[in-house]
Amino acid sequence: MLLPKTTTAWTIPATASSITDLTKKSKTIPPLGPKDVLVKITAASLNFRDLLIATRSPAYPGNHLPDLVPGSDGAGIVASAGSSSTWVGREGTPVVLHPSTWLNGDVRNLRADSILGGYGKDGTLQTYLVVNEEQVIAAPKGLTGVESSALFTAGATAWAAIRGGMDGMLDGEIGEYKGAWTDKRLKSKWMLTQGTGGFGTCDYKLITGFKIAAALGANVIVTSSSNAKLEIAKSLGATHLINYTDMPDWDEEVLRMTGGKGVDHVIELGGAKTIMKSLNTARPGGLISVIGILTEAETISGSLVPSVLYGSKIVKGCMGFSRDMSAEYVRFVEANGIKPVIAKIFGFENIIEGFEALQKQNAVGKLVVNISNE
Repeated sequence: MLLPKTTTAWTIPATASSITDLTKKSKTIPPLGPKDVLVKITAASLNFRDLLIATRSPAYPGNHLPDLVPGSDGAGIVASAGSSSTWVGREGTPVVLHPSTWLNGDVRNLRADSILGGYGKDGTLQTYLVVNEEQVIAAPKGLTGVESSALFTAGATAWAAIRGGMDGMLDGEIGEYKGAWTDKRLKSKWMLTQGTGGFGTCDYKLITGFKIAAALGANVIVTSSSNAKLEIAKSLGATHLINYTDMPDWDEEVLRMTGGKGVDHVIELGGAKTIMKSLNTARPGGLISVIGILTEAETISGSLVPSVLYGSKIVKGCMGFSRDMSAEYVRFVEANGIKPVIAKIFGFENIIEGFEALQKQNAVGKLVVNISNE
């Protein structure tokens, strides 16, 4: 196979301030090191982080290099491998890319400047990408490249939060998975996934969260401000629905649903405006996993500390996921037949249109760029 010497990439000029500043360029593919893998990118899904970096927004600070290629999520096919790589002889294998150099251990091993598509690390919105072999994971059987590209930033974050709660390992590190991937390990447990109105990038973590929890046998409660969106959640497997606009005291409704006991685990991304209600819904000793911030900061209630202290409740920030968590999630997805929800697919030539759709933050599911044929 004749390997390419260049990759076609969408890049971010140093002076960029708008998504319309994205520029398509040809870039030289660096030589492969002994443990490197050249991946032909077939698809990349878009995340809000990509939008912030593409517009050089101060909301995602950092010294991002000129002509950086954005994109952290991606799937593709192994095109070539370095001389000592475990991927030698496995060319043509469909793969999904773990987006950072956090391989195992706890969150102290996560470096922001190692995540694809930021600082000095070119990302997935290009036709070919060289990565270390440890970031390359065989894609789940039964998923297309478009579907595989939508797995990690949303799905693996939710998986990491739920996995930490299952085994009581709340330091960001994981032990060996217990039992079969299809075991109902959360049977009789209650989980709340908290929506905040729009099904944007962060809300998709909640979609994935309740799909994971439902596959594990949990009783799942989903909140949203829209009955239409609750119906979508129902069609995706949610069983207990609350419209928090119609029912502002939704924490009381959660307690009613659970017979006054409260839920075992809350997936929280509302922020300061919702954290107290999440605490109210959690049982004594319950876990609140904070995986995002979608409401503006405000003064925290004085009852927060007493609620945590006297309820022995755990509030845990969940920032990212290791390669080991990504690999686990792939096996779980394959065993349980879980498919990412894709809102819309854009052609490689229409990336700016994809970012414009991302900016609106109202898509139900992931926005994906189809880069090449599988």
